[in-house]
Amino acid sequence: MNVKVDDAGERPLVALAMGDPAGISPELAARLIVSPRIAAAARLVVIGDRRILEAGAKAAGLALDIDTVESGAIEPARSPVLIDLHNLDPATITSGEATPVGGRFAVENFSFALRLAEAGHVAGLCYTPLNKKAMRFAHPGYGDESRFIQELLQLAGRVKEFNVLDTVWNARVTSHIPLKDVAASLSREAILAEIRLTVDCLKQSGVEKPRLLVAGLNPHAGDGGSFGMEEIDIIAPAVEAAAAEGYDVSGPHPADTVFLTALRDGYYAVLTMYHDQGQIAMKLIGFDRGVTMLGGLPFPVCTPAHGTAYDIAGKGIANPRASEEAVLLAARMATAAKNRGRSA
Repeated sequence: MNVKVDDAGERPLVALAMGDPAGISPELAARLIVSPRIAAAARLVVIGDRRILEAGAKAAGLALDIDTVESGAIEPARSPVLIDLHNLDPATITSGEATPVGGRFAVENFSFALRLAEAGHVAGLCYTPLNKKAMRFAHPGYGDESRFIQELLQLAGRVKEFNVLDTVWNARVTSHIPLKDVAASLSREAILAEIRLTVDCLKQSGVEKPRLLVAGLNPHAGDGGSFGMEEIDIIAPAVEAAAAEGYDVSGPHPADTVFLTALRDGYYAVLTMYHDQGQIAMKLIGFDRGVTMLGGLPFPVCTPAHGTAYDIAGKGIANPRASEEAVLLAARMATAAKNRGRSA
């Protein structure tokens, strides 16, 4: 299918790939289609199967009015629109369970949307929640979305995950690795590279002068070496090097208070050393509106920070707030990129 998208209009075109069909993803997709907040900010191009989408709309108690586009041009005035891959029979889905057919559906939709973005047919991409177990059924060796994108698009650069909650971002040096491997994975170069990428992504989202806090690894940020030397030997030198390059950054700060400092003093991002160090704080602050953004790409990729919620699948009670925020962030970043291109 060769889909060519017209670039006219002020609201950016954002692809929405339907995620795992056994969870709340179909309902969330339906709710996004009728959301006034989304309609005001973006033109959605939904990727998936109309039958699954209609099942989600039924669960949510919604009546959808969305055109199906099989091929050819997507007219800007006709939005949202659906590219119906006709790739899943609802009768084959077991609600609340990770399955090979569900994983294949999600992989196909995600891959198609990424190809659209890679070709420049859409300005950004969002996806409703995926399930990693189901994804591995369909794509053996699947680790996470960052690595999947790198493999699919054959990217040599860094693709890293950020969590965004209102005006505060969480970046991390290590992500989906065992906790026992974290300390050995830290280096001055890795921390410095993450600071650079975080600032770049913040600027892409429209933040002109990003301010960053860097967390320590050990309790009390090592307490002067009493609880570990990583802060003295690795983290502090990386922060000093970043400051010397002109970045507004400080640390290492104790991880148990660094987010309090960020919220109180208006910092835009906290760089943590490992996954849960930041995720726990962000989800406690605002689980229902957190967004995951994949940075380091030529286009924004966003998703709600929560999972597939198998336990409430089909009940019509899924909260769409985080999914809305994901689309809105992708739209803002796409618009900022377009404006930078105009001024270049």
